[in-house]
Amino acid sequence: MPNGNPMTRAHSVLVVEDDPDLRPLLAESLDGAGFAAAQAVDAADAISRLDGYAYDALVIDLSLPDGDGMGWLKSARARGLATPVLIVTARGELEDRVGGLDTGADDYVTKPFALDELLARCRALVRRPHDTLAAILTAGDVALDTHDRTVKVDDRDADFGKRETDILEVLLRSRGRVVTREDIEQRIYGFGEEVTPNALEVAVSRIRKKLADAGSALVIHTVRGVGYYLRAE
Repeated sequence: MPNGNPMTRAHSVLVVEDDPDLRPLLAESLDGAGFAAAQAVDAADAISRLDGYAYDALVIDLSLPDGDGMGWLKSARARGLATPVLIVTARGELEDRVGGLDTGADDYVTKPFALDELLARCRALVRRPHDTLAAILTAGDVALDTHDRTVKVDDRDADFGKRETDILEVLLRSRGRVVTREDIEQRIYGFGEEVTPNALEVAVSRIRKKLADAGSALVIHTVRGVGYYLRAE
């Protein structure tokens, strides 16, 4: 199980960093602190991942191989990105820090940094009342409140376990799109947590049964060898 402060769920964090040593280190540290960390190697990779999933926070480097992170962040904010952003960079001059915050970052850390401080700053980011953390996700007759972790079917309370709720959230955030098994597992299981080969299939089967028992028209479809997607029949 992940270490660190207890959370009502594993808040998802996307680490955008091209350094092949630092990127997995940050992701593993976040996982170990109770987050669910995903990784992107450059701006294009980050855009692709953000298109399919709403993360609770972003940790981004400014020096990316396919462009400047500052320009990417400014453009993303202009397009409506509301996700909290922590910049992690070697640019430590005052004008860089001010520029980063003015461009749309919520916090700014310079390299080298202490991992404990970065983790504390990430915890602070997800505690803030951003819209992305209090959203009610809906598809068909199903609604999931991401703040209090409750699920309703046709406005009636439905009993879903923590893991089932986490999986349902991933699918709801990407409704209409196929989500790979790897992506789901990366979101819902903490770093170092033992996962049996069929654990995801079993959990999805339980979700399907509970949706059907509740009379929901929402169906989880399997794309063999790839993953799952939601559709209201």
